[in-house]
Amino acid sequence: MHFDSATPFNHYPVDALMHVAQRPPHVFVRGQGSWLWDSTGRRYLDFVQGWAVNALGHAAPEVVEALARQAGRLLHSGPGLYNDRAIELAAELGRLSGLTRVFFTNNGAEANEGAIKLARKFGQVHRGGAHRVITFENAFHGRTLATMSASGKPGFDRLFPPKVPGFAKARLNELASVEALVDRDTVAVLLELVQGEAGVIEAQPDFVRGLRRLCDEHGLLLMIDEVQTGIGRTGRLFGFEHHPGLKPDVVTLGKGLGGGVPIGAVLAREEVCCFAPGDQGGTFNGNALVCAAAQAVVARVSQPDFLAGVRDRAEQLKAGLQGLARRRGLGAWRGAGLLQALELPPGLLAGPIAETALGLATDVETPGLLVNPVRPERLRFIPALNCSAAEIELAVELLRQALDRVEATRVLPASTAA
Repeated sequence: MHFDSATPFNHYPVDALMHVAQRPPHVFVRGQGSWLWDSTGRRYLDFVQGWAVNALGHAAPEVVEALARQAGRLLHSGPGLYNDRAIELAAELGRLSGLTRVFFTNNGAEANEGAIKLARKFGQVHRGGAHRVITFENAFHGRTLATMSASGKPGFDRLFPPKVPGFAKARLNELASVEALVDRDTVAVLLELVQGEAGVIEAQPDFVRGLRRLCDEHGLLLMIDEVQTGIGRTGRLFGFEHHPGLKPDVVTLGKGLGGGVPIGAVLAREEVCCFAPGDQGGTFNGNALVCAAAQAVVARVSQPDFLAGVRDRAEQLKAGLQGLARRRGLGAWRGAGLLQALELPPGLLAGPIAETALGLATDVETPGLLVNPVRPERLRFIPALNCSAAEIELAVELLRQALDRVEATRVLPASTAA
């Protein structure tokens, strides 16, 4: 069975895939930089990028070259053997982060699962069997059974019962709510510095400092989930760099680390690393192919001039979204680097706006826009880190056009219409 580049959407047997997400009918066949093309040749400015996965955009030349070069050299030697690419990548991540040991995984959820296992092993070895991890309401740490239990995403508590025990939920930016949960069984705190799935909600500097102090007072590990914020997304290589003096015990990475290929990582201080042979593993973890791709991404993103460019584009996107919000009476802007969100007023829903923005592509000449309706009342924007100033400007203009179309047909709530 073969489909060429001009195959209409409805000719693809999409029912062959399990229905686990609400997807538009479009079938995407090609990508380059900030752009995606569907099977009919229509193009879309992609400001989702696989939920922050494609750090350097689609088909990034650095990643393509690294994969091609490595594919002819060594794909996978197995987790029971060293390979040079994994060693080199681990050493570079350690140098850049100050966390000297690395365990590679296939994605961010596995990285968070590995961090939870490491914390529990640390509790067995150093804290008399302490095992509970304090996490936060509205947090998102992945879709394994343990990371779903650790997450505070609404609705997760009703999926796949029974939940994995050992997680207590505090409230972000309320230190007292964390203190109230600390007991003799507590071993760690797991924190997103920006809650992306909650609609881009930032942990405040005073709260983060207080959390580090609280962990030190009680001998707890402070584990930072940087699956979405790591590798340049916030304008620094790691999100924790926005908090001067903050020294995490464990950091998890995923998404942008591979620039489109599946890889995650657990980074930890030497003193925390207490896994013994056989405690942790994974068939494909740290394979040479994905580590080579991640090396290429890290080499590019870690350059000071590249990160300065991310910050410049972030300011441009912020100004564009805030200007649009002021002119259109929208809600507040939220964001950190190129992870941004826009709140919407009552009666204006994110889903229809995202659908309309996609539908702007009525022919091969007219582009559409991909944005993420992360919450019913909030749109999220996660462009490639190397998107251009012109692409930022176009994204804001396409969003304006989508808003025009939606607002022309919506019915205001009675209280607003009055």
